[in-house]
Amino acid sequence: MSSIELHKIGEKIKYARRREDKTQQEIADASNISKSLLSKIENGQTASAIATLSRICDALHIQLSWVLDDKEEQDIVIQKKSNRPQKVGDESMGYSYEILANRSQYSGIEPTIVHVTPKSLNLRDEKTYTHSQDEFIYILEGEIELLYDGKKQLLQTGDSAYFAGSKPHLFLPVDEQEARVLTCFIDRV
Repeated sequence: MSSIELHKIGEKIKYARRREDKTQQEIADASNISKSLLSKIENGQTASAIATLSRICDALHIQLSWVLDDKEEQDIVIQKKSNRPQKVGDESMGYSYEILANRSQYSGIEPTIVHVTPKSLNLRDEKTYTHSQDEFIYILEGEIELLYDGKKQLLQTGDSAYFAGSKPHLFLPVDEQEARVLTCFIDRV
């Protein structure tokens, strides 16, 4: 690694530690390294093993891939409709989606539009999903049934819901019209 790369890695780790309002000693202890080593890493003075960086990232609740990514953190990321894939996924599975913005490392929010496939095209059974993030949804167009923790709720254009993604859930089509659902995945802290 060049000194520039080490400097960027160190800056990101220092930024994350300060954001967590933790001392170097607290993160060093949680990572099972010395405070001196953490200080040298933060100041770009030394390289460290990936395993060490991984332990530091775990202690800071950040992803190793973000620390190693050489892209600059930006205050604004504009995603033009013409530059993003329209739909990703298989409609026969019941939905496809558009990712509206890459999730910021620190906001922990990932906005997506989910396209719920019309009932006649939906070949999926009612197998629910779970994930670690909370989820906020807003019905942009159409209707869905939200199957959540064994209960169904009809949601129509303009309706919204906020729920724990750790409980079983699924978007079900109501009719022959595609529904569009703004979905924000929100990391739990």
